[in-house]
Order: sequence, then C-alpha cells, then structure tokens
Amino acid sequence: MENHFDKRLDPTKLVPGAKSVISLQYNYFPEKTQISNTYILSKYAYGEDYHHVIKDKLYTLLSFILENIGEVDARVFTDSAPVLERIWAKKSGLGWIGKNNLLITKQKGSFYFLAEIILDLELEYDHEFQTDHCGKCSKCIDTCPTEAILPDRIIDGSKCISYFTIELKDEIPKEMKGKFNDRIFGCDICQDVCPWNRFSLPHAEPKFKPHPDLLQMTKKDWEEITDEIFKRIFKKSAIKRAKLHGLQRNVQFVKNEFC
Repeated sequence: MENHFDKRLDPTKLVPGAKSVISLQYNYFPEKTQISNTYILSKYAYGEDYHHVIKDKLYTLLSFILENIGEVDARVFTDSAPVLERIWAKKSGLGWIGKNNLLITKQKGSFYFLAEIILDLELEYDHEFQTDHCGKCSKCIDTCPTEAILPDRIIDGSKCISYFTIELKDEIPKEMKGKFNDRIFGCDICQDVCPWNRFSLPHAEPKFKPHPDLLQMTKKDWEEITDEIFKRIFKKSAIKRAKLHGLQRNVQFVKNEFC
C-alpha cells in the first residue's frame, strides 16, 4: 500500500486536471456454488477474469460520456492501479467499509467488484455514506481462521488466505497448517458469515458463469489436475494468475493440512 501512495490520495496524479471520480459496483454473487467436500475457490474466480469483463463495460460507459459531453480526459480502473476504491465508493454513497475492510451495501451485501472512471469533468456529486451498519457484530473477525482481521478495520494482509494462495510465490508457512479449511484460491469466509450478504442475489453476467465442469470437481479431480484440464477450464479465468504449479502447491498444502 505504500507504493505510489501519492497517487492513491490524489487522482490528479493519475488523470491530470481530474475533477471527479465515478464509482461503480458490479455483482459477482453466483447462482450455484461448488459441490460440498471439495477444494474451494473464491466465488469471484468462477468465471472469466473480472479485470477484462469490467474494463470493457467501463470503456462502453466512457464512450457514452464522450459522445454526449464531448472531449473529456479520463481513465478507467478496476483493481488495476493505485486507486483507493473503497474510499471513493464510500464517498460516492455506495456503502460503508465493514470490519472486514470490504465495502458493504445494505441492499446488496459485499459480493461485487468496484470500478472507477476518473475524469476532468465536474459532476453533481452524491453524498458520502455516513452510517456504519456493522454495529456490534464481529462475525468476520471471530471466524477468520488465520486471524487476519484486526480491530479498527485493519487487515493483516500477510496472514490472509487470499495472500497465501494467490500472491505468495514461495512455500506456504507451516504454521498455517490446518487453517485454510480446504481453500485453494482466495477466501470468502468473512463475506460468507456477514449478515448483510443474506441480501446477495445472483449476478446476470454470462461471462461470470463457471465452466460446466468446475462446480462438480471433486478433491480427486483437483489432486489429479493436468495442464490440459487447467487450460481448458481456466482459459480466461483469474485463476491463471496462480498458474498450474501454484494451484497444485495450494492443493497439496491443503490436502496435507493436518499432517
């Protein structure tokens, strides 16, 4: 987070003369999930890589703005640059930042991606979301198996299952044995237990639908996954970020969690 800190605080560092940030949400909550007793993927990774899907939609919206307004200097972002996405979304009135550090919306929960258009156009601004509706609830903190969620909305990223299964290139520390609960790519535990996600509704994005074979994969299927199967099922998936050897490392670590 320290990298490009000035750009995170000042959008004009990304778009010279920027006057506005348009914040958007895009639902990814699936209609169906994986079978029980299998190795678990984060729900956001079921379908095609969201970076590409959402950016295409952002460019469509930007084209609409240009056609109706005229020349505008702008850039689009979705988890792809030093942008304080949750802060801008909160300032835009989309929701509040929960104790798990995710943006939560009363009507939708938190299973959605955030995206932004930063542009040099002055707009009529929405009001910042002021109320914290987490209250005394601490389910996300209490349930996190690696104790990555700290008080005061602080996340220890070095303890997060998502970090270990996606970002970490080295071997997973042995002290994490027995804490992944069958998760091999990302983690949704803090979202699954959040009471506000009882309002989550299935998305309507065809590109987020999983490969027909994905949801039925058993533990044995994951343990025996080949390069050919990996490329077929995850051809356009964000899971390619971990690469096959990374996924195999995660499967072996979780398989031997209690050894």
